[in-house]
Amino acid sequence: MERRYEHFDPLESARLARNYLTQMVDENRDFLPYWLLLPNKKPAEAAHCRVDDAELVGSWYEGLSSLMRILHDKETGKEVLAGFRRHLMRSWGEHGLRYSEPYPWTHTIHASFHEMGYILPALNRMLEEDPGDKEAERRASALVRGMRELVIERKVRSFWSGDFPETETLYEFPNDIYLADGGFDLTHHTGRGEQAIRNAVVVPALVKRWELTGDPVALDLAVGLTNYVLGPSRYFSYDMHFFGHVHSAVWFAGGVVTLGRLTGNGTYIKKGKGIYDFARSLSADFGWVPEYARWHDPREEFCETCCIKDMIVCAKALIDCGYDEYWADLDRFSRNQLMENQVRYTGYVVSDDMRPDENGVTYREIGRRMRGGFTGGSEPNSMTLTRFRSIAGCCAGTAPVALETAVNAAVTRENGAYILNLAFDLETEDLTVRSAIPDAGEISLTAKRDLTAGFRLYGWMRDPAFTVDGRAVTPEKNGKTAAYPLTAGQTLTCAFPLETEEKAETVRETAYTVRWRGPDVVGIDPPGDHVRLYQRDLRVPKALPTPDDVIFTGAANYGPTQQKQ
Repeated sequence: MERRYEHFDPLESARLARNYLTQMVDENRDFLPYWLLLPNKKPAEAAHCRVDDAELVGSWYEGLSSLMRILHDKETGKEVLAGFRRHLMRSWGEHGLRYSEPYPWTHTIHASFHEMGYILPALNRMLEEDPGDKEAERRASALVRGMRELVIERKVRSFWSGDFPETETLYEFPNDIYLADGGFDLTHHTGRGEQAIRNAVVVPALVKRWELTGDPVALDLAVGLTNYVLGPSRYFSYDMHFFGHVHSAVWFAGGVVTLGRLTGNGTYIKKGKGIYDFARSLSADFGWVPEYARWHDPREEFCETCCIKDMIVCAKALIDCGYDEYWADLDRFSRNQLMENQVRYTGYVVSDDMRPDENGVTYREIGRRMRGGFTGGSEPNSMTLTRFRSIAGCCAGTAPVALETAVNAAVTRENGAYILNLAFDLETEDLTVRSAIPDAGEISLTAKRDLTAGFRLYGWMRDPAFTVDGRAVTPEKNGKTAAYPLTAGQTLTCAFPLETEEKAETVRETAYTVRWRGPDVVGIDPPGDHVRLYQRDLRVPKALPTPDDVIFTGAANYGPTQQKQ
């Protein structure tokens, strides 16, 4: 079948993402990542900043490891991954915390508790792949215990009517940073605000550590921080609405849901679900998620790819708790805005390949090296390159985790059958999957051995008909799935009518007309400026930006006060 539309291909997206993580690094500094990328400058440049050796060496380690798993390729990029690990294993200090290194662009040397939410997942990943990794275990154990030593434990509530013992474990950090020379100096802070939730992004990693190793201190710290954020911090309202950073809130929620599932605590699951549902109410059906809730004028809000990752991971956590309705979000968010937020075309970038790297800035082949990166601020219909964090180092590390979540969720075992949940071309040990979506309503599963296989049925799969090697069959339905026994070599096909549907959707208090074919958005009106998104109709010439569309608007836009918040 001749393709008329772009198809969802997370494996190709993974290959592009690997390009960014392995190329947007400083070979003269042991593959230190570049967080700050300015593609609209003439010439374009990437520059080092403090976060490179703090958050990024953790998130890029986890991200590159995720891509290696997706692509079943442990060789490509292994030297860069080893460099990230070497950076991770440096600069550890008091209380087991990991501090920034003294580069020229680093000022006060400190550890950020928010950044430990990136460092501990990388250590977890090392231990997941090699439980005998003594260095990773030593660092992870010391970090967890060091953080536990630093929390305030709230034990008594003193009120005008008396003193009342707290019935729950409650932990909070006194500040959001810990100075290498000064400890908790309350005259120093990140200035981000929202200290309780920003610090609590370490909860998912603590829960994962407990799940992997049984570390009781990790569980204790996760429970104490969770109880504090959900209770006395007053960050969330009774219905789990909030004001502020969506990335931190939904990231935290995914950990809370998993903590509830693993401990059998239904209250945690319910509250994590409430946080997700509120963020979902602010998001588009195709996965555009605001960076902040109720902080900016909605018309000035942008979508950080990190937020899409959080929604995908949290949706999967809720699915694991039995909420199958979130499969639709996981599918649509993965195949639409996550894909559109990735940089694919870079012909508009002006590079100066003759200019040497100096003072922590690189100019070489920026267009080639930035392919596969992810934006830190998209509108529903465009990627605006003149905005700070247009291409973001943080998103480059977290988006691969979303890709891995989607790929791992594509086929699951349910009731003895292999169920296809996300339709795209895929090879597993058991099945060959082929999808004609969005060109036509046809998906097929070819068995590599005798097994039972089938499909998750979505609302857009209207009146599905099933055949095995062209012969009509009636599969066994179980809830929202339909499966049929196959022998090796047989192909089960699900076919259904698929037409283009236009739906009105209001996002950022702006009305859009969204063209859907099944779960895929193939176009959106009005079109955006700069890098237009959802140009998926291959029969229509692309409206590509030119260098004049992305003229640099001034270095002040990227000054110290505009660093990542």
